[in-house]
Amino acid sequence: MNIRDAGPADVDGITDIYNDAVVNTTAIWNETKVDAANRTAWHADRQHLGYPVLIAAEEDGQVLGYASFGDWRAFDGYRHTVEHSVYVRADQRGKGIGDALMRALIERAREIGKHVMVAGIEAQNAGSIHLHEKLGFEQVGNLKEVGTKFGAWLDLAFMQLTLDARKTPNED
Repeated sequence: MNIRDAGPADVDGITDIYNDAVVNTTAIWNETKVDAANRTAWHADRQHLGYPVLIAAEEDGQVLGYASFGDWRAFDGYRHTVEHSVYVRADQRGKGIGDALMRALIERAREIGKHVMVAGIEAQNAGSIHLHEKLGFEQVGNLKEVGTKFGAWLDLAFMQLTLDARKTPNED
């Protein structure tokens, strides 16, 4: 398995993983599948903002999972905080791919000077919560019944990881 920046050839694999999560999980709270053009635009937007889209790939280039981060909120005061997402192909879960992607993603956030990484996780997603705890994230909040999918209300657990030891945002 190789962790690397995603390129145009990876869009179909990313799209397939995203759509599987839409159709079969509560990891994504969208109910509408997307096409490759949507994911291409999403990828281009992340690149334009200077944010990574990483993939885990087999030697033959097959996408096993992907991860990215973006602005947490669109106000200047939040510029040191990012929210991430990580998704692993259904037949590859539990093999350490999410862990490897997250470790690489955390390093990228540190490299560009981010201070906090936020995770918004469906509160019953024990696997994702466990992965984040293992990586040092702490649960900092839980919003009750703020989403819906598959005919049920969903709770959103917030977790965060402080990426550096700066006491003020002006420190280098």
